[in-house]
Amino acid sequence: MIQYSLHCANAHDFDAWFKNAAAFDEQKARGIVDCPVCGSHEVSKALMAPAVARSGSEKMALSSGHPDVAKFRELLRAYRQKVTSEADYVGDKFAEEARKIHFEEVEARGIYGEATRDEVIALAEEGIEFAPLPDLPEEQN
Repeated sequence: MIQYSLHCANAHDFDAWFKNAAAFDEQKARGIVDCPVCGSHEVSKALMAPAVARSGSEKMALSSGHPDVAKFRELLRAYRQKVTSEADYVGDKFAEEARKIHFEEVEARGIYGEATRDEVIALAEEGIEFAPLPDLPEEQN
């Protein structure tokens, strides 16, 4: 799995996960990589912040100091609220339900839930589309 920072023609920045570098190129060529904010298919790789890691721990992509961080955080909050209000919560059965929808064993619908790292990798390898749901801390008063 590889995470890319992407940028659309309308100046929206976002991240997306792909099975590998070739998967991004193939999906972009097919016209299925689009901006989650405006839907533009004119998407390119953006400059990426380096991943920060400590020995023996997992890497985490980080960013700091961008002037639009508050606006972006609100967009992520709005996205999360929209998904959770319009989709079915399936808990730890996310991978199983996503497969059923992908293989048309059940009627297509929006779902959200949790999946293990191994389940996420397997879904990506199977070509099943999904996106991480941002988990943002509440604002401190």
